[in-house]
Amino acid sequence: QLQLVESGGGLVQPGGSLRLSCAASGFTLDYYAIGWFRQAPGKEREGVSCISSSGGSTNYADSVKGRFTISRDNAKNTVYLQMNSLKPEDTAVYYCAADYTYSSGRYYCPRSQNEYDYWGQGTQVTVSS
Repeated sequence: QLQLVESGGGLVQPGGSLRLSCAASGFTLDYYAIGWFRQAPGKEREGVSCISSSGGSTNYADSVKGRFTISRDNAKNTVYLQMNSLKPEDTAVYYCAADYTYSSGRYYCPRSQNEYDYWGQGTQVTVSS
């Protein structure tokens, strides 16, 4: 069964840090770009960050630039999202998603959520004092 599982969410005070993990089972992430998304209550799901299959290309939403870092360890079949200087507005359910990008190249990040093939169930991040 092909599955993505997020972990690492929780409750943190403003200014704190969390590291989210996205682990794949049933398939290898070698040829997949991975995106992180989040959805706050009453809001649409938004893109946070993406990393290409090679790890050589990354992008970030303006709201998290300089605070979040995406990385991947293909040997562990896992992608990470390091979140620093967290703010209350970062509170959301965070999802990871995988897009098979073999034909698009090793530096490609999807431009639309609709391109992603697999989605995790999400992990809650709450930033509050």
